[in-house]
Formats: sequence, C-alpha cells, structure tokens
Amino acid sequence: MIEYIVIEYNVTGAFLVGLMGAAHCFGMCGGLVGAFSAQIPNGKTGNLLAHQLKYLLSYNLGRILSYTLAGGLVGASAAGLGHLFELDTYLIVLRIIAGLMMIATGLYIAKIWVGIVQIERVGQWLWRYLKPIAQRLVPIQNPSQAVMAGFIWGWLPCGLVYSTLTWSVASGSASQGALIMLAFGLGTLPALLSAGVAAKRLAAWVQQKTVRLLSGLLLIAFGGQTLYIALAQLN
Repeated sequence: MIEYIVIEYNVTGAFLVGLMGAAHCFGMCGGLVGAFSAQIPNGKTGNLLAHQLKYLLSYNLGRILSYTLAGGLVGASAAGLGHLFELDTYLIVLRIIAGLMMIATGLYIAKIWVGIVQIERVGQWLWRYLKPIAQRLVPIQNPSQAVMAGFIWGWLPCGLVYSTLTWSVASGSASQGALIMLAFGLGTLPALLSAGVAAKRLAAWVQQKTVRLLSGLLLIAFGGQTLYIALAQLN
C-alpha cells in the first residue's frame, strides 16, 4: 500500500510539474518549437493545420520518448545499485531525496526559490555532443525525422527534467521510473503543442500568482508526504 501511494504521488506530481512548468518550457523549448514549426514542409494536399499538427505531434512524441527512456534508465540503475546496499535503507534514502527535490520543485513553481535551475549545468557536457546531431536533423523533411529530432532535443539540459528524474531514481524500478517521466512529458504537451494566441493565454494563466502558488504548495505537500512516508519507515 505504501509503495502504491508513493508511486501515485510521484506520477501525479510529475504530470503537475510538466503542466505548471509551462513558463519554463516556453523559455527552454519554445524557441526551438517555433523554429521547427516554421520549417515544416508544405503539405501537398489536405488541411494545413492537420499537416502541421502531424509534424508537431511527431516532434513531441520523440521528446516524450526521450524523457521516458531516461526515466527507465535511471530507475533501472537505481535498482541495480540497490543490490550493493541494504535494500530497505537504500529505498528510504532515495525517497527522502525525491521528497526534498519535490519540495524544491514546488518552491520553483511557486516562484519562492529558483535555485533548482542550477542543476541544468549537470547536462551541459552531454548536450555538447548531442547538439551537432540535432542541428543536422533540420530542416525536417518528414514525420519520422521529426520524431528523431524531438528525441535528440529532449536531452536539452532542463532543471525541471532533472528534478523529476530524481523521482524516477527513487522509484528503484525501470518501469516506474519510465512511468514517472512519461507523466512529466505528457504534462508538458499542452504548452509545447500550443502556438500563437493559445500559447500566450496558457503562459498568462500559469503565471498568475494564485495558480503558481497553489500548484507549488500542492507539490510541496506531495514532497512532504513522501518524506513522511520515508521517515515513518525508519521506525
């Protein structure tokens, strides 16, 4: 029962981070998506909006697949390392870390403390190698290429991605880690699929002080509950 509660909070929290992190998503990926949209090849026949949507969905499918893969990898790695330590104590420590990161993310969403973005530096070394590959994939010629481009760009250093990945680590499972990051990716989908007026309205909504504060407090509550469950297991 405890395992189910922790997983449920992590999945719900991950989706909320993706959804309410729209302003950060616009800053990190909005320009990329805008440039990508401008380079979508013209359709020969049919509805223009449907044609563009096909490419945007393909791009975002690749991006979400990269998040899901990363979640599965770190979850599997944590499970593997668990064999080297006392399993119960190891999982409790991981959950404490996940709870603290959930609280830190809630503080970021609520615009109380933004220090979490500093962890974006962690992925800079990897991105140096991936960026040239991503650049060679543009301009996009077909939906399959859009999936590949999205998959590569999904590894762009992002504080929200990294903080959510700690929850995948704490899950101690490849499948649960992948599920958490899948939920995060789906949460980001509305922000990065929207464009023009819709994007501006969404950005304005998530930037409202009340919305930010309530969302941040909800994440902090999730983090607090995760910490409570972990610490209760020490007794």
